Amino acid sequence: MCAKRIYMPDPLAAVTDDLLMAHIPRGSRVIDLGCGDGRLLQRIRDDHDCSVLGVEVDMDQMVHAIERGIPVLKSDLDHGLELIPDGSFDFAVLSQTLQQVHRPLALFDEIFRIARSALVVVPNFGHWRVRLQVLLSGRAPVTDALPYDWFESPNVHFLTMLDFRDLATRGNFRVVRELPIIGDRAVDRAWMANARAHSALFLLERSTKLKNGTQTTQIAEIDAH
Repeated sequence: MCAKRIYMPDPLAAVTDDLLMAHIPRGSRVIDLGCGDGRLLQRIRDDHDCSVLGVEVDMDQMVHAIERGIPVLKSDLDHGLELIPDGSFDFAVLSQTLQQVHRPLALFDEIFRIARSALVVVPNFGHWRVRLQVLLSGRAPVTDALPYDWFESPNVHFLTMLDFRDLATRGNFRVVRELPIIGDRAVDRAWMANARAHSALFLLERSTKLKNGTQTTQIAEIDAH
C-alpha cells in the first residue's frame, strides 16, 4: 500500500515560494524535503538554473513532480536520508513539513549532514487568532494556516516561533535569519512577531557547539510575545 501524506495548505504559497527563491543563489544545489508536486523545485530549476532533487513519500505527488521533469526520491523523512551522500547540497528546503515529522532534531542531524544551509517554513501556533480561539472556545483552534480539526490534522507537533528558536539551541544548527510572514509579506524586525505572524521562514546553518554545550543564535529580532 502506497504511503499517503496530507498536505498543509499554504494560503500564500506564491509569497512563500518567492521568499524561498530570494534566498537561493543561482546555480545552487537544492533538495526539497516533502516536495509535493515539485512546483517550487521547477521554479528554482528554471529561473535560478539550480540542480534540484525532491524527496516525497506520496506516490501521487511524486508522479506530478516527475511530470514536471523533477527527479524525486521516494522516502519517509522520519526514516532518515541515508541514501543521500554527505555534503550533496547547498540548500535543503523544508516548507510546511517540519510539524509533520515525528523527530525534528533527528531530521536536522540528517539535513546538516547532506546540506550546508536550510530554509524552513513553519506555521506559527502563537498567532493571535489561535490564542483567541483557545481562550474563547477552550477547543483546539482551526485557522487558515491550521485548517484541520484536531482528529484529522496531519500535524504531530504544534510550535510557535519561540519554540523554533528554542529548538535551535538544542540542535546542530543556528538561526541566521528569521522572517515572520504577516499578512501577505515577510517583515524584518516585526513588532510582536510571534503574535502576528501566521507562519515564518528561518534561514539556518550548521553550527558548532561551544565547549560549554551552548551555541549562539543570531536572528533579526528577539521578542517574547
